[in-house]
Amino acid sequence: MPDVADFDLNRIDLEYIRDPYPTLRALRERSPVHRNADGSVFLTRHADVLKVYQSRAMLSDKTEEFGKKFGQCPLHTHHTTSLVFNDPPYHTVVRKLLASAFTPRKLAVFEGLIEGIVERLLDRVEEKGELDLIEDFAKVLPTEIISFMLGIPPEYRQKLRGYSLAILGALDPVVPPERIRAGNEAVVEFTEILSDIIDHRRRNREGAMEGEVLESLIFGEVDGKRLNDEELMQNCIFLLNAGHETTTSLVGNSVGILLKNPDEHRRLIADPGLITTAVEEFLRVESPLQQGNRLAGEEIDLGDVVLPKGTYIHTSIAAANRDPAVFADPDRVDLSRSPNKHLAFATGIHVCLGATLARVEGRIAVGGLVKRFPRLAANGPATMVPLARFRGYASLPVRVR
Repeated sequence: MPDVADFDLNRIDLEYIRDPYPTLRALRERSPVHRNADGSVFLTRHADVLKVYQSRAMLSDKTEEFGKKFGQCPLHTHHTTSLVFNDPPYHTVVRKLLASAFTPRKLAVFEGLIEGIVERLLDRVEEKGELDLIEDFAKVLPTEIISFMLGIPPEYRQKLRGYSLAILGALDPVVPPERIRAGNEAVVEFTEILSDIIDHRRRNREGAMEGEVLESLIFGEVDGKRLNDEELMQNCIFLLNAGHETTTSLVGNSVGILLKNPDEHRRLIADPGLITTAVEEFLRVESPLQQGNRLAGEEIDLGDVVLPKGTYIHTSIAAANRDPAVFADPDRVDLSRSPNKHLAFATGIHVCLGATLARVEGRIAVGGLVKRFPRLAANGPATMVPLARFRGYASLPVRVR
């Protein structure tokens, strides 16, 4: 087991990113409330992470922290304006506006849309026989869904994952200057595209399709407040980030897990009805979002330690999801695991708005792939996205016959 006495989240390397789980296990067992050199703490127990997420005294606003990290730049503007790094009352207003995209009626629209997209993708997969699952399958589905939600024209869609990775990559604990530069460029370029789209929708409100969320964000009002132009564009970028990279990784990670666990793969082939609990297990074992953050707005008692007000807290979702206090034999993949109290979507007031949609996408995409191609197999070495906060494949070569 790794020695974690000198572990510092702000000095992690590619070896940790490649396989963080042995280190996270050691931290959970030996230093579950681990102090980093900068005074922040890293939590790895399920109970502690859950308590932080459920506490309304834990703040998501990162204006000061991101000011130190980014300076005044487009990344700072984006990450301090979007929903995820804000608190009530602003968070409440934006969340209510975004929630209009995830009503049962609109989710029913999305389910039909997803089924059609996946069916077309599966036809293309069959034609290819060999493919990169990420490039040719996993990233296409969320690209189409997000484009539908935001009214993004086809000519821009190939750029969306690049934008998302660049912007999200700047949130890692260790960020080289070139990644900061790429993130800033992505915010600027995507903002310019969104500005044109928003201007067009304002002039053509009647052109909105059922299920499109952009109209609600532009014209919606909560307690007399509408989003200003900056808030509008930055929360559209947030929707891209929240719904694109994580869904791509959910689908890619799910297939990766099946390829590494052939017995469970065969179980799912034999019993397609397992797909609902299987998606929950995929989310637990390889959560696309590995880590979150909070600032303690007041002291918080974790039982064996009390963190004072002002403590900057890193929450390890990846470690919490493999805590043996909650999950029996946590490193084993069990597609029928129930209950499965993973924290892949966090919880509390910042619980993922798109959790139901993500589950539908995972169920239809992975379930359809496994059912149609029972001979699905690896076809060469895979590569991971080199990020610590988010976990997913950059490439995953497979063959289906």
